[in-house]
Amino acid sequence: MPKAVRFHSNGGPEVLQLEDVTVGDPGPGEARVRHRTCGLNMIDVYQRTGLYKVPLPAVAGNEGAGLVEAVGAGVVHVKPGDRVAYAGGPPGAYCEARNMPADRLCILPEGISFEQGAAMMLKGMTVQYLIRRTYRVRPGDTVLFHAAAGGVGLIACQWLKTLGATVIGTAGSDEKCTLAKEHGADFCINYRLGSFAARVREITGGAGVQVVYDSVGKDTFIGSLDSLRHFGLLVSFGNASGPVPPFELGTLAQKGSLYVTRPTLHTYTASRADLEATSKELFDVVLAGKVKIRIDRRYALKDVAQAHRDLEARRTTGSSVLLP
Repeated sequence: MPKAVRFHSNGGPEVLQLEDVTVGDPGPGEARVRHRTCGLNMIDVYQRTGLYKVPLPAVAGNEGAGLVEAVGAGVVHVKPGDRVAYAGGPPGAYCEARNMPADRLCILPEGISFEQGAAMMLKGMTVQYLIRRTYRVRPGDTVLFHAAAGGVGLIACQWLKTLGATVIGTAGSDEKCTLAKEHGADFCINYRLGSFAARVREITGGAGVQVVYDSVGKDTFIGSLDSLRHFGLLVSFGNASGPVPPFELGTLAQKGSLYVTRPTLHTYTASRADLEATSKELFDVVLAGKVKIRIDRRYALKDVAQAHRDLEARRTTGSSVLLP
């Protein structure tokens, strides 16, 4: 029987259990995917802990790549034998095989491996909507991107440079800052050594940046606001340090008529047309060599608890994957 990582209650990494599961024939609108690689992301942690609610028991994971084995009635987007990758849809990616909605699957181009596909779909499509749609970065813009040495951050640094932006990153060590600079960041601030907001003001001659992309949450939120120029936008898209606590809306006025948004990949790729456009732009920049997908850690599916511990402790850089 195929194996999958399930959790029956919310909690720490120890709730993740490798179990036998039954995977039947795909139903109408579904495809059965045999995974070659599974992605590892912070949203998986949020769902495991209960910060993001999912029905229990649940199979963990939200991103994967593999081969289509069978399709159900009415499926037109994919066929058996297709190489596919996906991010989003119902959780359940930490497994050897699964049935899932076929309209969430993207054909993986030749030239992109299964490991790259599983490492880039959620992170790369997140970067696409952040920098091309939530705030459309233009040549000459100065951008602050937190967690610049992570999987999302390394993709973002490279992509932002192709758009002509000045990129300021943050990271938790000098080594991580070096990695971010190697991937396109013009500056990288070790946030453990002092106020990143003060350093941003210094770098920008007191002006601040047009946009901040913040996946850290609680620990960086106010500093992110303090890094913006007047009318700037804070894009809060994650909670690695915990959720942002309630704050006084008038603070945005006091700090320069600022904007704040909380987007999700699910919203930006809800329609098939948006999913295809988002994934195509990602595939194009990767195939052109403008963005390289760095995979620093590979874990066996049975070692998923350790993978989560490493992710939560911020011991990872670049992307990490699970191998069924």
